[in-house]
Parts: sequence; C-alpha cells; structure tokens
Amino acid sequence: MGTRIGADVGGTFTDVVVELAPGDYASTKALTTHDAPERGIIEGVVELLERCGIDPADVAQFIHGTTLATNALIERSGAVTALVTTDGFRDVIEMRTESRFEQYDLDIVLPRPLIERADRYTVAERRNARGEVLVEFDEAGARSLVRHLVDAGYESVAVGFIHSYVDPTNERRFRDLLHEVAPNLSVSISSDVSPQMREYERFNTVCANAYVRPQMSSYLIGLRDQLAARGIVAPLYLVHSGGGLMSVESAAAFPVRLIESGPAGGAIFAADLAARFRCDRVVSYDMGGTTAKISLIENARPDTATTFEVDRTARFKKGSGMPISIPVIDMIEIGAGGGSIASVDSLGRIRVGPNSVGSEPGPACYDLGGEHPTVTDANLELGRLHPDTFGATDIDLAPALASAAIDRVVGEPLEVDTLAAAVGIVEVVDENMANAARAHAVEHGKDLSQYTMVAFGGGAPLHAGRLIDKLGVSEMIVPSGAGVGSAIGFLVAPFSYEAVRSFYTSTVDFDVAGATELLGALTEEALCFVREGTDAEVVIERQVSMRYSGQGWEIPVSLAPDLDDLAAEVLATEFAKAYEGFFGRAIDDLDIESVSWSVRVSSVVPARQTIELDRTGSRRRVAGATRRVYDSAVLGVVEAALFDRVDLAAGDRVDGPAVISEAQTTTIVGSRQCCVVQADGSLLIHRYRGAT
Repeated sequence: MGTRIGADVGGTFTDVVVELAPGDYASTKALTTHDAPERGIIEGVVELLERCGIDPADVAQFIHGTTLATNALIERSGAVTALVTTDGFRDVIEMRTESRFEQYDLDIVLPRPLIERADRYTVAERRNARGEVLVEFDEAGARSLVRHLVDAGYESVAVGFIHSYVDPTNERRFRDLLHEVAPNLSVSISSDVSPQMREYERFNTVCANAYVRPQMSSYLIGLRDQLAARGIVAPLYLVHSGGGLMSVESAAAFPVRLIESGPAGGAIFAADLAARFRCDRVVSYDMGGTTAKISLIENARPDTATTFEVDRTARFKKGSGMPISIPVIDMIEIGAGGGSIASVDSLGRIRVGPNSVGSEPGPACYDLGGEHPTVTDANLELGRLHPDTFGATDIDLAPALASAAIDRVVGEPLEVDTLAAAVGIVEVVDENMANAARAHAVEHGKDLSQYTMVAFGGGAPLHAGRLIDKLGVSEMIVPSGAGVGSAIGFLVAPFSYEAVRSFYTSTVDFDVAGATELLGALTEEALCFVREGTDAEVVIERQVSMRYSGQGWEIPVSLAPDLDDLAAEVLATEFAKAYEGFFGRAIDDLDIESVSWSVRVSSVVPARQTIELDRTGSRRRVAGATRRVYDSAVLGVVEAALFDRVDLAAGDRVDGPAVISEAQTTTIVGSRQCCVVQADGSLLIHRYRGAT
C-alpha cells in the first residue's frame, strides 16, 4: 500500500506515527500548536519522514484525528450560527427534556444552549410522527426569513423541523432556498445529520454540526492543501467517533462525527491488542496531557452508543451536558491528564483538574512559563519521571520549578512538605480516574475485576499500576508504542460508517416491507461513505433499538440479514434475551416497539497473529542502577530498579519496584507487582506472585 501516517492532535501533545511495516512504527511527539494545529502536524510529519528516509511522494494514506471540534463546542468558539425550526419549537434546545440531573439541587447549573434565543427563528410548517402534513410549508415566510438570515451575516445555519426524520422534504426545501440566495453559506439539516426521533437531541446535534462546520471545513481542507504543498498528495482520512475512517469531504460536511475522534482511535488500539492477546474483556485506559478516557471492550469490540454528552457541568452526572446523537464508542472522559492543574479549595482539600495548562505554557517543570503545579510536576517530584529519560522533543524538565510550584500552591496552604503535597496530588488524580472507571462499569453492569487493563497515552503507564490496585484488576498490558497509542489506533481502524434512522413499528403489527425498505436505504447510505475510502471486502451489521410499550428508552438487538414474515416473533425473542441480560428478567404480555434502526458497514481488517500471554517469564532481569521513587503501594519512598525498555527482550521478568523508561512514556512497576515482556514487546504487569 505504501507508507501510511497517523496524526493525533491532543490538548497537550501532537502525536505523529509512520507505519514502516505491518506492526512496526516510528513516531514523534511534540507540543500542540493551538493557534494553528496544522503547523504542529506538518512539523512532526516532515521531521519523521526525514528521520526515516521516506519520500513524501511514497505516502499512500494520511489518517488524522483531532479534538478541534470538541474544543470549539466547549470553548464556544465556533461560527456565528442560526437555528431555524418549526413554529412553536424555538426554545426546545433551552427547555431540554425538562428533567434535572440533580433532582434536589436548588443551585443546579444546566449547560447554556449552543445557540442563543436571539439567533433562533421559526417557519410555519408541521408534520406529525407519521409524516402527515398538519401545517403546509410557508414558502413566502421561508423566503423572507432566508433574506433576513443572509443580511444578518450568519456564517452557518442549522435547520431542524419537527418529525423531519420521517419526511425531510421541508428541511431540504429550506436549504435549497438558502442556497439560491447564498450558494456558499454553510447549511446543516437534521434529517441528514441525525435523522432520529427526540427533537431535543436531534436539534442539539444539528446545531453542533452547524456551529463547528465552517471552522472544521476550513481546517481540514487547509491541512490537505498544506500536505500536498510538501509533496504528500495521499488521500486524507479522518477517524470518526464510531471508531472508523471517513473521507475528508464527508468529515467536512459532518464534523459533529469527529467530536470523539482522538479517543476513538485509542479504543480501537486497545481492541486490536485485545484481539492479538485473545483477551475477552479489556478496560481501555488512555491518559494524555489533558484528559483520561476509559472504555470497556468485550470480544475485541468496544462498547458503542448512539448518544453521548459534551461539556458536562457536573462530573459523572448524566444529563448535565449537551447531548449529541451520533454513533460513538461508549467511554467516560474526565479532565485528568499530565497537565491537569492542582489546587487547594476553601475546605483545605486538594483538587486536580479539570482545567489543564495544555501545551501553552505547560506544566511548571517544562520551564516554558507555566506557574501552576500539575500532575506531571508531582510525578517528577516523586521520582517517577526524570529529566534524563523524559522523551518529549525539546523539553528539558526542571525539578526545582516543579518543587517550587507544588510548595507555593499546595504545600504551604496545607502546611506539609513538598513530598507530601506531591503524594496528595497524585493520589487525588488516581482516585478521580478510579471513580470514573467504577461509575462507567456500574452503569454498564460490569465487574472490573474480571477485566484486563490496557494502558496507553503519555500518562497512563505512570498511573495504571496504582489504578489496578484500586480497582481490583489483576493485570494490565502496556503495549509497544503506548505513548502514541491513539495515533497507532488510527492505522489499524477500518473504513466504516454507521447510518441510523428512526422508524416506528410494533411486534403487534410489524411492518416488514417498511423495515426492509429502510434497511436497504441505510445500507446504501453506509456503503456510499465507505466506498469513498476503499473498495475492500466489507462486513454489514444491522441493529434495531427496541423497548416495551410505555418505556422511554431502548436497548439494541442484532438483526438477521433478511426480514421475513416471522421477523416479529424472532425479534421479540431476541429482545427478551437482551432485556434479561440488561435487567435480570424479561416482562411478559407487553407489546414490543422497534424505534430506531442502524446499519454499520466496515471494511474487513486482516486478522492479526495471536500471541499467548506469558505470565511468568523465563529470565529475571536485575538493574544496574536505581532511583528513589515514591511507591503508593507501601506508602513510602523505595529504591526502584531502572530499565530502558529498548534493552528488554521477550521473556524478561522485572520484579517491582521498578521504573521502565522509553522515548514517549514511563511505566511504573509497584513493589508488589511483576512485569513480563511479551513476544511483541508489550509489558504484562500483574500483582506479584512470588516468582524467584
């Protein structure tokens, strides 16, 4: 295929990976350039290609993931956007669902709507849930509104009419009227972006798409042109939130699909590793400079969802964020990274995150002007990091600056020494991440003690040893290339697309013909997106979301390739099994409704050669040097053996306490833990079993 490149732009670091051969990668990590993210990418790519001696013309694919869309939503830095909706529904995105995520909190703070009321407009038109016309589309009123929107100078327009997922005619007509007057105006319609029932979620999703579309389109097209100017004319693909690849043109049209772009690459990376080691249950733990992401993977497939929330006002509280209705890898994300800021609140408690120093100015120890103490500063103070082995390009750690910042902000207010303050910072961030993992597992009815952890990202190997103790997880894997895991995940992701649409029918009077027609249309839509990137063999998966009559939410049920006259009975049986799996028992004598249908088309990824995990090791390695490191397992400072990861070979066993350093991250092996190097270079760390 030629050379392939993956580039992941995070809040602190930009990771660039080149695939030299299947499973063999070269990489670089540099501080993210927030004012122009493409600049950091280009610099990293040029440096890496020169180092590897690769001609830019030999690059066959460039795969990119970015947090730019997410940042625009959280920072409210998107386009000047208007919402046009059905007369009478102007305030849906502000009224939300009228539910409260904290029922008895009198000071509850709900997310501010993405589009203010002054920028929301209505058109006289109305259809019911069956698509029947209740109010005819007001053509004259629509034309008058179009002229006002253009004269007002809006950069983007979101259009969401009631029940347009059943019949999108009026939304499409309003878009056509806009383009007649302003052909270059960015217009997003909900029947294209998220053709699903529940108007609040659908309207919010189309607003988000319209809000970030001009910025993302300009960025993506600009990045493609800059790559071409440097001789890289390969197709540019984006990783979408569902964990697959899509073309740059599709991404520019539907940037809301990119909101969980980078984290999705990490989950794909962990799933690939799970398949390689034949681990049935894996908890993916990705900690970078700004956030930590945790997801559950079973049978080498990440859990997925059709809705997720952005910019929650309350940590771990469902309903406190902006809902986005798109297919997404299900994960929990918190503000816990190497750059997360530590402070002391009014009650004398140490707080860590969610705010981060990012790459500008970075942690105090980076000596780039940062004054806030961070998790990275605490790890340096505790001996887990060291200036001699910190592998980030052009960064020389300054321990004295880290100590001074920790003392000033945490140590002095609490009247404790620097070491104790640093221990407090690390323990707080570790407990925050452990709580997030517990909450995510409980919401899905899972027991984490039955899982293997996969730790990657620049910060995860530093903290994962402590996390498995807190969570009762017996073992964890730190893969090769862990520091740039998400970018490697981009290179193993399939081309895929999931098309979703609401269509109501009941098992009492099941509409076989309507469901078959819908599935055919969804399959064609998904195939069209996938064929933009590849003509490889594909796998087609179908699902329907079902519920008992009277319930408000659904659970997914897999569909057979074809529906027949017995489809209602088969689906009822499969739904009862799925319901029992979720809730312990099914309910008899209730009608079952099918609400939302989806088709996922994915290119076939070549099977990886599997590896049997070696849990004992054949050779015990003894280090020639040690360093004093704080070990949370024994609540004290210990002499930890020092190893360079490149010097370790398959079968080597390292007994803790130990520090294993590499170019882009550092792995901590606790006093009661043992590390065994696997055949592919991965590190398997488990609780010490008395090996000698």
